[in-house]
Amino acid sequence: MNKTIEQYRQIQKICQSIFAQKAEDYGTSWRILRPSSVTDQLLIKAFRIRSIEEQSEQLIDEMPDVEYVGLINYSIMALIQLDLGSGDKEIEKQEIVGLYNNYFNKAFELMLKKNHDYGEIWRQMRMSSFTDLILSKILRIRRIEKNQGKTIISEGAASNYLDIINYAVFALIIWSENKAWSFKF
Repeated sequence: MNKTIEQYRQIQKICQSIFAQKAEDYGTSWRILRPSSVTDQLLIKAFRIRSIEEQSEQLIDEMPDVEYVGLINYSIMALIQLDLGSGDKEIEKQEIVGLYNNYFNKAFELMLKKNHDYGEIWRQMRMSSFTDLILSKILRIRRIEKNQGKTIISEGAASNYLDIINYAVFALIIWSENKAWSFKF
């Protein structure tokens, strides 16, 4: 478990660094997006990964690791949007990075609990299974959004976003053990 914690925190640093750098470049322009638009961005990223997995040729030279980082960062944006609502008011970089880390830490705590109960069975999963599980979570969120956030017995959208973060982190851990990262830090 210590290895997983170390790997998880390393990926958190990478994702947070990319998020912070993009906040420098773009500010919090994404705050204008409604939650459903953020969910659609997640759908695009997840289908891109699936397309890479299924096609023998790709025309855009980006590997799935870039898209998994995007899934993590967009999921955290979605969680922020759920709490704050969408708006066009700029949020200072320090505050937005603090919110980012808060949600990533919630995902980390959830991972610790689930790893306790399930063990590290995820280490035996195929990369395609992570992709499919993430797609399933996104489709669940879209259904919850269609129902104006109401569920009868199921967890809400926030729980699904946290699961997407953890599945993407697990995929990146497996990726990093088998391949080099395709972007520089």
